[in-house]
Amino acid sequence: MHVRPAELADAEGIAAIYNVEVLESTATFDLTPRTLEQQRTWQIERSGAHAVLVAIDDTSELAGFASLSPFRARPAYSTTVESSVYVSREHRRRGIARLLMIELIATAKSHGFHSVIARIADSQEPSLALHAQMGFELVGVEREIGRKFGRWLDVSVMQVLL
Repeated sequence: MHVRPAELADAEGIAAIYNVEVLESTATFDLTPRTLEQQRTWQIERSGAHAVLVAIDDTSELAGFASLSPFRARPAYSTTVESSVYVSREHRRRGIARLLMIELIATAKSHGFHSVIARIADSQEPSLALHAQMGFELVGVEREIGRKFGRWLDVSVMQVLL
């Protein structure tokens, strides 16, 4: 397994992983799957310091991805980024999310960011545990902030200072 920066050619694989979560989980609050063109645009918007990384398995299959996104638009927030990590269901429980997070945090440090925020639906226990293992601390809970699958969802806000 190795991690590298995403290329536009990875867009289809990234969208395939992401869209399963859109349709079947609360890992994302998106309600509509991304088209290939939307995925490419999303990746282009995350070039340079706001990176997308992919994990590639031994058969050259895209197993997961992670990204750094701007936290807020106002300039004073420019040293803070929001992280995301997704692993295909076929590749879970193999340490891929941890590998992606290690590389993502290293990327954030190398680009001069000071703080990484993760916003995680409370129903996503494995993600909450992973972030805690990576040094993120719970800094707050947004109560009933989103609605998906006919129910209200809380979001835990976790943060690590670099």
